[in-house]
Amino acid sequence: MSKKILISQKIPKEAVEIARQNFEVEYNEDENALPPEELKKRLQDKNGVICLLTDKMNGEVMDAAPNLEVIANVAVGFDNIDVNAASERNIAVTNTPGVLTDTTADLGWALIMSVGRRIVEADQYMRTGEWPGWGVMQWWGSDIHHATLGILGFGRIGKTLAKRALGFEMKVLYYDAIRAPEEEEKALNVQFVDKDTVIKEADFLSVHVPLMPETVHTISEKELKMMKKTAFLINTSRGPTVDEKALVKALQNKEIAGAGLDVYEKEPIMEPELADMKNVVVLPHIASASINTRTRMGTMAAENCVAALKEEIPPACVNPEIYKK
Repeated sequence: MSKKILISQKIPKEAVEIARQNFEVEYNEDENALPPEELKKRLQDKNGVICLLTDKMNGEVMDAAPNLEVIANVAVGFDNIDVNAASERNIAVTNTPGVLTDTTADLGWALIMSVGRRIVEADQYMRTGEWPGWGVMQWWGSDIHHATLGILGFGRIGKTLAKRALGFEMKVLYYDAIRAPEEEEKALNVQFVDKDTVIKEADFLSVHVPLMPETVHTISEKELKMMKKTAFLINTSRGPTVDEKALVKALQNKEIAGAGLDVYEKEPIMEPELADMKNVVVLPHIASASINTRTRMGTMAAENCVAALKEEIPPACVNPEIYKK
């Protein structure tokens, strides 16, 4: 009997075709996550699932699928999946690392430019038809070149953002639980310092830590008070790494100059005050949303799923230890 795959939400057609060429597929073409009970119902007879970060894959969901062998996430992050619960049940968990690195770093850089030079605010003003003409005192922003970029979390995306800073001759400070090799620091012209120093000295502070219990509210009231009043906070990691209520308070009190956000603590909801703040750029979680990248994320997830169901170790397995049992 052919193995069965559930594709939980709409994904690129190329990825669907990979799955269908190999196994029987049930495809939910809706762009919204299935309600938990519906997800459990559809998984009952499935051997694999290709899911998105809005699908919460916990132990209860897994127990509803006694034949489940693999959970293939269409994302590099996998905080929506209880990996320990999956490992206990001998279920492989996969993700899509590497493929979205450059695209996400591009978006992070776009946020730096947008908030620093007030791009979105100026665009909105221009559309009103109220601009009287050029004036030397108008629309002052903050220079990006030669400014200090602080990076919290120096994984693939953090390092790639640092590469973009080279062209702007920025001073780059970073902190990570694991220091990068000396030759890599030299190549990227970055300096490893403690977390507090990164926060205190950055003109643009960019968050790139993975979401886990110890990184929730990496940026909270304490850290925001440590930042320069002229500094900007950029977040393209996961929403809960920043205390959003504390951020609103810091912006209201002019403790920092502004923020560029692609992720939110309670997606798809953001703190309502952010919508009216002209010094904040808010995007709907689009860091990886280029045609090529999102397509490759989908096909990579499908390839991971197919490999696992063919009893091969998937190319991007988060819990490879299950294959050593």
